[in-house]
Amino acid sequence: MSKENTIFVQIAAYRDPQLLPTLDSMFSNAKYPDNLRVGIAWQHNSDDKWDNLDQYKGNPNINIIDINYKDSKGVCWARNMVQQLYSEEKYTLQIDSHHRFAKDWDETLIDMITLLQNDGFPKPLLTAYVPSFDPENDPAARVMYPWKLNFDRFIPEGAVFFLPASFEPFDDDSKPLRARFYSAHFAFTLGQFAKEVQHDPNYYFHGEEISISARAYTHGYDLFHPNKVVCWHEYTRKGRTKQWDDDKKWVDKNNSCHLRNRKLFEMDGEKRDIDFGIYGFGNARTLRDYEKYAGLSFKNRAVQPDVLKHFAPPCPLQNATDEEFDNALSKIFKHCIDIGFHQVPENDYDFWCVAFKDDDGKDIYRKDSDRGEIARMKADKDGYCKVWREFQTDKMPKSWIVWPHSLSKGWCDPITGILR
Repeated sequence: MSKENTIFVQIAAYRDPQLLPTLDSMFSNAKYPDNLRVGIAWQHNSDDKWDNLDQYKGNPNINIIDINYKDSKGVCWARNMVQQLYSEEKYTLQIDSHHRFAKDWDETLIDMITLLQNDGFPKPLLTAYVPSFDPENDPAARVMYPWKLNFDRFIPEGAVFFLPASFEPFDDDSKPLRARFYSAHFAFTLGQFAKEVQHDPNYYFHGEEISISARAYTHGYDLFHPNKVVCWHEYTRKGRTKQWDDDKKWVDKNNSCHLRNRKLFEMDGEKRDIDFGIYGFGNARTLRDYEKYAGLSFKNRAVQPDVLKHFAPPCPLQNATDEEFDNALSKIFKHCIDIGFHQVPENDYDFWCVAFKDDDGKDIYRKDSDRGEIARMKADKDGYCKVWREFQTDKMPKSWIVWPHSLSKGWCDPITGILR
């Protein structure tokens, strides 16, 4: 590998005790550590004595933006700040601050990019929810096979959520696998991506990944999942402080972000009536091109059947007419109602009415919880009963109701919620 193969590594870190181990693992396992140019948005609290970067502050290949955690405006803002440090490196890697790396990870990724370019993809982007590791049991608990991104659902606020999954038997794991979604915790591509598809600092959290997925595609990038394990990610961050734990205004910021995301995709009747500037779509392809490639429809909150089966893109109807494509869509509503344990204090519930309603309060869908489901939910260690429901509907629900029944108390107070 040539010394010209520099890699701009982007890290947004928030009060994370895993930042130092991440840097240590990244440098020690790189085949060419001198080629790494690292930018860090270091959002930290000086009272966290473990959050210390002294050993790296003198490294000329590391540029640290020192940020008091109280001044943080969220992860997208921090990622955008790091991207301003890009200095024409040939490649870029974006990660979170809680990773571990495989031996020669840098050479492996560049080899994949080169392979894809030789196969006719001039701007390949490698991305995934990479396999997990547990800092308390490392390296023994590392998952040793590659993961991809599967569609999960459109949330009521409009963003698309994904889930990590291992490759399926029908996936070709002999080479990088075509992908429809972008992961913000692992993305490796050409360095110019740090300029062309920057994170929108006006976003807060949700909507970040689906917006970059579509924007990257419209800027001419082709998305792929690595077919080899190059690093691991800690998903739980169990017991750690997140930015929204410290920010009392995070709900307002996230709601504003959701609205901005719906405007970008013109969902639910919203218009793109604000100037997104460099944070809008590219000119190499259209948003409709992305929808047909990925098998999604944002305005319809719907997907093609192949997406639900987790087949790799492109969608079989990529070249169909708009009418044919839209007629084949499946409108699936999937949602988790979180009920705090304090809202359901009885120990003898035998039945919960669970229903989703329209604007007029009429039931769109109802599926009640029996004793078995209630017991499983009340055993959850997170302190919430997670009432998951999934159904096909042409009408977006506007509210939900959970109405518990107790053997000793009879009908208890109903619990209700508004969907956006």
